[in-house]
Amino acid sequence: MPTVDFAVEDGIAHIRLNRPERLNAVAAVLVDDFLAALDAAARSDARVVVLSGNGRAFCAGHDLKEPTPAGDSRARLDRLQDVTRRLRGLRQPVIAAVHGYAIGAGAEFALGCDLILAAEDAVFAFPEVSLGLSVTGAASRLLPLLVGPLKAKELLLLGERFDGRKAAELGMVNAAVPAEQLQAEALSWAKRIAEHPPAAAAMAKRVLDASTDLEPALELEVSHALITETSAAVAASTEAFRSRA
Repeated sequence: MPTVDFAVEDGIAHIRLNRPERLNAVAAVLVDDFLAALDAAARSDARVVVLSGNGRAFCAGHDLKEPTPAGDSRARLDRLQDVTRRLRGLRQPVIAAVHGYAIGAGAEFALGCDLILAAEDAVFAFPEVSLGLSVTGAASRLLPLLVGPLKAKELLLLGERFDGRKAAELGMVNAAVPAEQLQAEALSWAKRIAEHPPAAAAMAKRVLDASTDLEPALELEVSHALITETSAAVAASTEAFRSRA
């Protein structure tokens, strides 16, 4: 079973994270399948992409119950960062439809998209600092752009959870809607974009992103991740998570 579903219908590419039994938590196979789906979207004739999660969550962050993959950590981290690069690099606008948990890497996947719709009761958080980890996915650059530097530091340093309504108030998402309306609203936005000339939409996306240089942030995040992943704090938090019943 693929851990990411991909389909194109009526000019809209649908990418759905598909590890519902693990709340779509991030594992190496999900990253590989996610990148393959983004490549498929790039090759398709879709005019817009909708990113969502199957089951009860959008993405609950890194799966701390998964063993750390052997091999070159930098290559693994760079591959994770490639998700943000591909999301931003697609010619098609990408809409994230966020429900349930969007924690850590899950929130960062959403930030990589061009537009974000959230269920009012969606749960966002950036718990990396509390776990001894570092942020990824260019959140260190994108989050301050959306909510401001002061509020970004609050979200990262406190690591507290907040719902979709609060995310909309902060300007981190475009809108918060009742959970039962989320998919319909995302599809409505996607259809409106798909009706526009695709070259114009692609150029609008590119020109708006032109001033956002993500590469320095991505490189610094990887450097920090290489330091933190072998720390005693991360070992302790990971062990505590894995020992839960």
